[in-house]
Amino acid sequence: MSDESLAGAPGAAVAPDPAPARAGVWRRLWRDPMGRAGVYLLAVVLLVVLVGPLVFPFNAQDFGTSAASILQPPSAAHWMGTTELGQDVFREFLAGGRISLYVGLSATFIAMVLGAGLGLVSGYYAGWRDTVLMRITDFFLVLPTLPLIIVLAALFGQSVLVTSLVIGLTSWPQTARIIRSQVLSLRERPLVQRVRSLGAGDLRIMRVHILPNVAPLIFANLALVLSGAILAQAALAFLGLGDPVQVSWGTTLHNAFDSGAMSSGAWWYVLTPGVGIVAMVLAFSLIGHSLDRVLNPLHGGRS
Repeated sequence: MSDESLAGAPGAAVAPDPAPARAGVWRRLWRDPMGRAGVYLLAVVLLVVLVGPLVFPFNAQDFGTSAASILQPPSAAHWMGTTELGQDVFREFLAGGRISLYVGLSATFIAMVLGAGLGLVSGYYAGWRDTVLMRITDFFLVLPTLPLIIVLAALFGQSVLVTSLVIGLTSWPQTARIIRSQVLSLRERPLVQRVRSLGAGDLRIMRVHILPNVAPLIFANLALVLSGAILAQAALAFLGLGDPVQVSWGTTLHNAFDSGAMSSGAWWYVLTPGVGIVAMVLAFSLIGHSLDRVLNPLHGGRS
């Protein structure tokens, strides 16, 4: 049966417009102090990361011309001091934020596509498909994530693309579990049963009637996975497994510790990227936890 005949069939259920629901979620998120703080903090972080490098571009070939320019404390000329090479920490900080955010976003996209897709298929079809997919998910859930990421990054190379793939391919199981549990409930609702009895195909049911209802959960989990991906990228780069060519906050921390910045009293070299990582991870974590409070039925849909 075609979509047109299905839509015009007597008693056919019409999929609700998700726009009002999205607006309601946004209003509840904004009323929640945790969510509002996360939005404000994220706005500041994005402004610094996206606009900052345009105003203060970083040149990786711009080294200090004398020993006096090495590991200099913050001053009018260098707002956040200099590195062991005499480079400006503030400009390096602004440039590094883009790489950290890019890796976090790309890894989260991979994790969301895999997790949401497998959770949707597993929950909707159930049966043997559900059993096989959930056993695979359980296998990845029990693996120690950070050591696995370190091993994979060491095996497949040190580049932004490899880092994104490695983090994304190890961050999807929790999302798959969450989406599956919701889809198991949705597939048994009268709306879905009625549409199926009218001849709607599985793909249409999943796309029109189930996916819009689990989308808020996907976005809530997206913010939490994103914060974890940014932290994982920083950890890999700090351990020397990041892209050595690209500047990120993790590589800045790695270079700071390699140069003995802490023992030399160059606290600004470590503090600056550390604050950036904490601020970005905290912003997405606050938004993610706030969305979970807003959307979780156990909380009554209230913050």
